[in-house]
Amino acid sequence: MLELDAITTLALACVLYLLGIFIVDHVSILRRLCIPAPVIGGLLFSIVVAILQSTHIITIKLDSEFLQNFFMLAFFTTIGLGASLKLLRLGGKVLILYFIFCGLLAVCQNIIGVSLAKVLNIPALLGLTAGSMSMEGGHGNAAAYGQTIQGLGIDSALTAALAAATLGLVAGGLIGGPVVKYLINKYDLKPQHADETTKDYGNVRSNHYLHKRMKPTTVFFIQFTIVAICMAIGTYIGNTFSDLTGINIPIYVGAMFVAVIIRNISEYNNLNLIDMKIVDSISDVSLSLFLSIALMSIQLTEIYKLAIPLIVIVLVQVIFIVLFSVFVVFRGLGKNYDAAVMIGGFIGHGLGATPNAMANLDVITKKFGASPKAYLVVPIVGAFLIDLLGVPIVTTFINIFK
Repeated sequence: MLELDAITTLALACVLYLLGIFIVDHVSILRRLCIPAPVIGGLLFSIVVAILQSTHIITIKLDSEFLQNFFMLAFFTTIGLGASLKLLRLGGKVLILYFIFCGLLAVCQNIIGVSLAKVLNIPALLGLTAGSMSMEGGHGNAAAYGQTIQGLGIDSALTAALAAATLGLVAGGLIGGPVVKYLINKYDLKPQHADETTKDYGNVRSNHYLHKRMKPTTVFFIQFTIVAICMAIGTYIGNTFSDLTGINIPIYVGAMFVAVIIRNISEYNNLNLIDMKIVDSISDVSLSLFLSIALMSIQLTEIYKLAIPLIVIVLVQVIFIVLFSVFVVFRGLGKNYDAAVMIGGFIGHGLGATPNAMANLDVITKKFGASPKAYLVVPIVGAFLIDLLGVPIVTTFINIFK
């Protein structure tokens, strides 16, 4: 057996992430589907490990628990720092409706996962790994909650969740465009403001107030300190809450909500403490390393017996989101061109991730015309707000069926 310590595991995760970037840059289908680079690098390593183990050549063991927890905490803390409640007012009624539909989708996806688990004769929590944590949540949530469920005694939960997230990601990239095209053609929809810019309101900018008064390294360290403080306080609050109530919540939930509070206190009091450009960079690095380590650590040899149940559940999830989008969400958002374009984003991050959603919007608007409203609503909800609903929903289902 070859055992790699934490430092070696981190170094290997960095190398695999860079390898994933190289592969994605040179394989067009991976770029079109927005497959994350750390997923590619980490998955290749886990395949090699599975082959070496299956052929009895060598067993490789990673020291990954602390690193996974650290980067997972950091990532979800940055999500909390990006959750500005002012964005809700900026998007108006349509954004609120879209946000609510995302919450309803999460509940339905979990019900589907648990219900089909009973039909397929697998544990309910294992069915939940193909619910909203991996569909609407993407790889980040899949890895985090998969780890939580595995800690409750469900073997292969992390592997199953990441596999479901990958299947969902591919499906979200493939079906979003065709569904929107169907809606546009069926209802003969035309853009109302085709001459307006398709600005992505999900983009973030530097805090010029801080940069004018401090060195770049000092500004960075302030952001890093804010993230670390949120992680520390949030972890303590989360552990205390679990001890007092007996309700099991993922370790990052407390940190994320502390970050939400700090972000909005800073914003409403004009404290100018947070530089979202730097926070966004910390988020990207944390998520990339978290995913890389999580994918490196999965045991592919354990997933063979889960292949058919996972495929069945994900297939039903795909069918459901198409029907839900066409017959409920599209009508609820106004049954117009903007609503149709937003369906592309809804399916993109409802089955995969926000980059999937934005890729769908890009393809659709380039062909049919601009939709400024979609470019406002989809990234704000998909990138910043969705976890505010997703986290309590998934946590509730885990505690019901644990």
